[in-house]
Amino acid sequence: MNGDWGPQPFPVVPGHEIVGIVTETGPEVTGHRVGDRVGVGCMVNSCGKCTNCRNGDEQYCLDGMVATYAGTDRDSSTTQGGYSTHVVVDAGFVLRVPDGIDPSAAAPLLCAGITTYSPLRRWGAGPGRRVAVVGLGGLGHMAVKLAAAMGAEVTVLSQSLKKQEDGLRLGAHAYHATSDPDTFTALAGRFDLIVNTVSAAIDVDAYLSLLAVDGALVNVGAPPSR
Repeated sequence: MNGDWGPQPFPVVPGHEIVGIVTETGPEVTGHRVGDRVGVGCMVNSCGKCTNCRNGDEQYCLDGMVATYAGTDRDSSTTQGGYSTHVVVDAGFVLRVPDGIDPSAAAPLLCAGITTYSPLRRWGAGPGRRVAVVGLGGLGHMAVKLAAAMGAEVTVLSQSLKKQEDGLRLGAHAYHATSDPDTFTALAGRFDLIVNTVSAAIDVDAYLSLLAVDGALVNVGAPPSR
């Protein structure tokens, strides 16, 4: 809203991670019907024709993916986000939301959820795997819940212990403060996967020391760190 990510095409309504009801469909839409409860993430369109789109990597569309809000759609209109009364979305970017899932629980899965689920799945989080989650914010708490549900042994690494109770309640098996230098000594070589969710730079070398052989450190919430 403040233009912190660059110039914005005001007036624009923000908001992604949307759950809503289909009110109208185009003549070629077959997967969704009026009245369906659906979800929309951070993209609403792409060219659909380039190599990346055909491979299912629409976020890397060579013609530029269309963001859910403040994006320029294929008809040159500015996309409006989830806080508006209606949004227009290409059918390929709409997901069916089962009736048994509460909308407030489903919505975060459409961005924070997939952002953390994707690396957990790709790097094999599950029984017998030791996963560390750095940070317990919007992304971190989702990573903890998902990794625990997948059967991994989950440890939260946070700057302090002030969120320890929350972390353990969400499914973490252990919780350590990274402000304590002894943490890096005690946990050296322990983890198969570290998912970094914080929005600030971290000391990559320090966290790499926590990985077991063939382990992976994945950044999902921050730019490249020092």
